[in-house]
Formats: sequence, structure tokens, C-alpha cells
Amino acid sequence: MNDRIRTTAQSPADVVRELYAALRKGDVPGVLARLAPEVIVDEPNRLPYGGVHQGRDVFVESVLGAMMGYADVAITEAEVFEGPAGVVGTLTGTLTARSTGEEYPLTMVEVHQVEGGTVHKIDVYTKNPDELAAFYARAEAGTR
Repeated sequence: MNDRIRTTAQSPADVVRELYAALRKGDVPGVLARLAPEVIVDEPNRLPYGGVHQGRDVFVESVLGAMMGYADVAITEAEVFEGPAGVVGTLTGTLTARSTGEEYPLTMVEVHQVEGGTVHKIDVYTKNPDELAAFYARAEAGTR
């Protein structure tokens, strides 16, 4: 979908739905098109890609690159809810370590701030961040 098509009035929830649809398909250009150039993504510090990341390029390298560097990501369900605090999205799926085949059930909740048709900030919360960090350590080391 190009920017000319997206110029019609979209709700913030629709922008996040499109972001998740692109993410689910592995469409990195589609993901980036829905993020503001200076997007801020705040990931749990316990994760190997944790911390505050600013900018689309940093997001691709630091977050997506790290997440997908050792594991395949399969999003099985994405739900979006719009409210006064912003847009809340829930993602569930499975991470599969490339080195061992180990599977890890992924559950994330994200709070999005959407302005002018793009996401400007994402606060990410994941269930069991210590276990997720341990999964990535095992995937990197090639052990179970």
C-alpha cells in the first residue's frame, strides 16, 4: 500500500493493524512505512535487544535484526484496541531457534502512539522477559 492510498482518514487502530499485517508477512518495507522516521521503540531491558531505540533504521537493525537473528518469528494472532491512552496491540506467536529448533511461545503487549498516520512511539511489554532472554541466549549458543 503506498502513501497516496493511505492519505484517506485512517484511525490510529487501522495504522497499527496495517503494521501488524506487514510484520506478520515479514514485509519490512511495509513495517517501516507505518513508522515515523524518528519512531521510539522501548523494549524490556532484560532482552538482548532491550532498551530505548530511536529511528526506523535503528529499529530494523537493533530490534528486528536481533529478534530474527537467531530465531524465526511466526505471529499467529494480533489484536488491536483503541482507547484514550493510545492503541494497544497484543501479539502472540512462536519463536523457533534456528540453531536448535527449540520453540518459545511469544506473548507481547504494545502501547502505540499514532499521529498523522504513522506510529511515533511503541512501549513493548512481554510475558516472562527473563525466560525470553534465556531462550535467545540458548539460541545464540546452539544449546537447549
